[in-house]
Amino acid sequence: MIKPSIPKGTRDFGPVIVRKRNYIFNTIRQVFELYGFQPLETPAMENLSTLTGKYGEEGDKLMFKVLDNGDIFEAAGKAANNKELVAAISEKALRYDLTIPFARYVVMNQNDLALPFKRYQMQPVWRADKPQKGRYREFYQCDADVVGSNSLVNEVELLLIYDAVFTNLGLAGVELRVNNRKILSGLAEVIGKQELLTDITISIDKLDKIGAEGVRKELSDRGLSDTDINTIEKFLTIGGTNEEKLNQLADLLQSSATGLKGIEELKFVLNSGLTAFNNEPIIDVTLARGLNYYTGMIVEVKAPATVKMGSIGGGGRYDDLTGLFGLKGISGVGISFGVDRIYDVLEELNLFPETAQQSTKVLFLNLGEANAAAAFKHLQGLRAKGIAAEIYPDASKMDKQMKYANKRGIPFVAIIGESELSENNVSIKNLATGQQEKVAADAVAHYNF
Repeated sequence: MIKPSIPKGTRDFGPVIVRKRNYIFNTIRQVFELYGFQPLETPAMENLSTLTGKYGEEGDKLMFKVLDNGDIFEAAGKAANNKELVAAISEKALRYDLTIPFARYVVMNQNDLALPFKRYQMQPVWRADKPQKGRYREFYQCDADVVGSNSLVNEVELLLIYDAVFTNLGLAGVELRVNNRKILSGLAEVIGKQELLTDITISIDKLDKIGAEGVRKELSDRGLSDTDINTIEKFLTIGGTNEEKLNQLADLLQSSATGLKGIEELKFVLNSGLTAFNNEPIIDVTLARGLNYYTGMIVEVKAPATVKMGSIGGGGRYDDLTGLFGLKGISGVGISFGVDRIYDVLEELNLFPETAQQSTKVLFLNLGEANAAAAFKHLQGLRAKGIAAEIYPDASKMDKQMKYANKRGIPFVAIIGESELSENNVSIKNLATGQQEKVAADAVAHYNF
């Protein structure tokens, strides 16, 4: 006998969890739609060539490769090394994120799209990561992106979307942290190490994980001098209000036109949305987001400090992303919600509303053939009004049916016994309060369930 199991880093979702997740999806989707974004879906599999090299060396290692049909043993015999073997037996991979597939879609459909194109996408992605709390091998992302516009108004709108979603979810204490890759490029220019920009950003992005000394050692290992590292450390210790941080950045990066441009862009984004935010974004100069395609504003959403979860969203500007597929000059900017982590945060803080955990509002007890026939008339009337209602399928003991309703979390039961049939009414019981009342049959559809 085979013991049932699922792969590590994946999960089953029962009805209660699915409803809570749908509450998150629906909240995000409603805000996306309010801001004029259109839905899109792409295949779970992409060609390996589409994904490889877009996420850095670490990202390439974490892709789930998909085996092609054919003689694997024959391919293994011909391959000189593991790299050749992978190439021989796998030409496809499960998508690592939604952004690269979106860029591929834009390039393939460029003649049919009205630019700027604003799309949102809510689908699972896969990463061959080590499973742990808040980190899964299969998880959902919810992305919103705009392509075909250089305007920083898009950055403002996307930050406002983050703000609106977390406000609607009742999630206080969330931090919107922002930076600009041009500022990081300016730092590389100031120390004269533009060719090491990727190495610098990857190291800076690990500050929370390995600390200042760890970053210093990693930068040294990557070939930077003590003078270079001292300048970077000065950069990383910039603090104060947003305005104070911008002033300190302007002093440090005054010799870099690229860095000053990044400061100017960041200032515009913050000032434009200042009066509209419920929670003002915070400049975080340590924010690097180690994905190679970001070129402008970058953003990361931190969970409330009371929850040990870290990032629950992120994104940024990627001016040349479609250029990876041969379509130059198409600018883009986007954000992503980490739904699985958001779920864990809402669950830990007990923020799911009662309505997010219910489906059926009223269960009609099955007390016999004639009683069930009468119940069906009421069921259809309630359903026509958008009230979820069902009937217990078997004419079982009332106690068993009541226990079923309690276990399902159904708040009301409707009883049509012999007296109710003869009097043409229905008894409705509130399981939370224990109160029960008789309602005229023609008034059931108007009852306040």
